Amino acid sequence: MVSHVLHRRAFLSGITASSLLASVARAEGFIELDWDDLLPKDQTAIPNAIRELLPHDEQVPLSSQQPTSTGVRTDWNGHIVRIPGFIVPIDYNGSGVTAFILVPYVGACVHVPPPPANQLVFVTSPTPYESKGMFEPVNVIGMFGVSSLRTHLAEIGYALSADKIEPYRG
Repeated sequence: MVSHVLHRRAFLSGITASSLLASVARAEGFIELDWDDLLPKDQTAIPNAIRELLPHDEQVPLSSQQPTSTGVRTDWNGHIVRIPGFIVPIDYNGSGVTAFILVPYVGACVHVPPPPANQLVFVTSPTPYESKGMFEPVNVIGMFGVSSLRTHLAEIGYALSADKIEPYRG
């Protein structure tokens, strides 16, 4: 509802809705990012319909089928951002996850080959997050930056030090 009201007010005042939402996000202390924002300019992500068609063979590690990254963006290095995604746990403290790969779609890195490195974010949190299970949708807020990291699941192009992890709300 709030989003609809913002879009209507933006339309009436001649301001683009995306610039208004970005201003609101900055006022709240973070920049709202989407997965397309992590791609180099003039490049697009793999469409959802094609992701399911990517060949994957259970005999071969999925990480070996990861598409080559086309580069990363440095625009948000050192900025506080919020980005939605799904949790692929890497490390736990008790029952809470303290390190995970944030992925843009369900199944990435585990059931289907991982997306390119520029579509993966390695998240660490000093406070364990009590996840409701693998692939839980979340919003993560924290310090963002470019990273070059390799795990047993994939190469990762970005890192985020989480200040807050919350269940996804659109």
